[in-house]
Amino acid sequence: MSLLASPLLLHHPSRDVSVDATTMGIEPRDLERLPWGAALQAMARLEAGAQANPDEGRQVGHYWLRDPQRAPSRAQTRAIEQARRGVSAFAERIRSGALTTPEGRRFSDVIHVGIGGSSLGPRLWIEALADGAGLPVHFLDNVDPGGIARVLRRLSGRLAGALILVVSKSGSTPEVVHASQLVAQALLELGLEPAGRQVAVTTGGSALERRARLEGWLEVFPLWPWVGGRSCLTAAAGLLPAALAGVDVDALLQGARATDGWTRSGDWRSNPAALLAGCWYLAGRGTGERAMVVQPYADRLEWLSRYLQQLVMESVGKRHDLEGRVVHQGLTVYGNKGSTDQHALVQQLRDGRDDFFVQFVQVLSSANASPEKEACTAGDVLQGFLLGTRRALAAERRPSLVITVPRVDAFELGGLVALFERAVGLYGSLIGVNVYDQPGVEAGKLAAAEVLELSARILGILGPEGRTADAVAEALDAEAVVVFHVLQRLAATGRAGREGCGPRARFSAP
Repeated sequence: MSLLASPLLLHHPSRDVSVDATTMGIEPRDLERLPWGAALQAMARLEAGAQANPDEGRQVGHYWLRDPQRAPSRAQTRAIEQARRGVSAFAERIRSGALTTPEGRRFSDVIHVGIGGSSLGPRLWIEALADGAGLPVHFLDNVDPGGIARVLRRLSGRLAGALILVVSKSGSTPEVVHASQLVAQALLELGLEPAGRQVAVTTGGSALERRARLEGWLEVFPLWPWVGGRSCLTAAAGLLPAALAGVDVDALLQGARATDGWTRSGDWRSNPAALLAGCWYLAGRGTGERAMVVQPYADRLEWLSRYLQQLVMESVGKRHDLEGRVVHQGLTVYGNKGSTDQHALVQQLRDGRDDFFVQFVQVLSSANASPEKEACTAGDVLQGFLLGTRRALAAERRPSLVITVPRVDAFELGGLVALFERAVGLYGSLIGVNVYDQPGVEAGKLAAAEVLELSARILGILGPEGRTADAVAEALDAEAVVVFHVLQRLAATGRAGREGCGPRARFSAP
């Protein structure tokens, strides 16, 4: 079939953006049989304001963030526009020095405290697009005290000029709460007041908002209930750190809005997000049998695979479908970047287990690069590795597709993210799951809280006499192995004494 006639190669009518699925090993007739009418209508209802997340009884409105006039109520439109103006104005005041620390010095750095989508999304924006025009952003995306201490040491001598950005939708995310407390403690140890250098991004009425208002933080920006954490890149949670880092957030929004328009097509043959979703579905036989290997051939997109891991896996990895049936759906995502993956993954991809498909991302030119006039440039070599790897995989009937963008700039990256967001939504409709909730994540949080409560109970019964983990577990009617792990940490941090090592060790009050 001619490329001009193939529905497996979908190209934007006026830009060098395309999805090429000609090496996926699927037939157009198989795509044609998928229930596109229902999937595309469900997406249209979502954008119109339907309750798209039945498990949590809420709307899903991240598409409105880049086109506020599409929001179903004037109040939502006004709120989005007000927040957007507020982000730009605040970032400009910080970067220009009009807004200073309580001591009157210019802010020099940003410490971003968040986890999951509220960290992965902004990190993608900044790692791909920040070029030194704004403030450097340092991410605390875990509650590991060693990692936090490392970032604070890196800021030695500059901590007094750090703006602390605390992002939590619920306002009570344990990792964010504890990490922000450690940062505040470090400031207090320097004799610095934390409140006048802190900013919150959270849901109205949350514990974080109440605390920020009470303590007089610099600013509070909204993260509405109808914006999921993994879809908050175009909300204040993603735009504020990007703007502080000097990223053109207007271009991000414009690119996302342009791709939203392209992927709103009601015909899968002219809708690149539908083509992606259909390829994912057919490659994994509708059950995620194949993993998605993401290989962007651009250093600036190194964080794309990490961002997509959450966007895809948290969205489609579900126990139940929309009818309540147990289905155990999912789509595993992994990857790094090309051509690094030439020396890491490709050996297995070509010769090992046939349980994946590759999603290459090709960038035609480098941002800020000088014209490439040589007969063979570094960029040519990079493309050679991409297309050569694709050919080597195709020779072994290993499926792959190529997404092409002209460059990595704010407009194109905003569009690329919007493409994946809508593909995930359409894929969720094809497999019949709610892609906008995360019950497994909530279960993990509850289990973690139970372990913390157990730790407190263990400390409450330790006395001067030594007791084994088995004895402590029996006294508390708890799982012995979990008790042993908790006791080991208590001993390692000086909160419990220990005689011996391993399961036979005896633990006591220090």
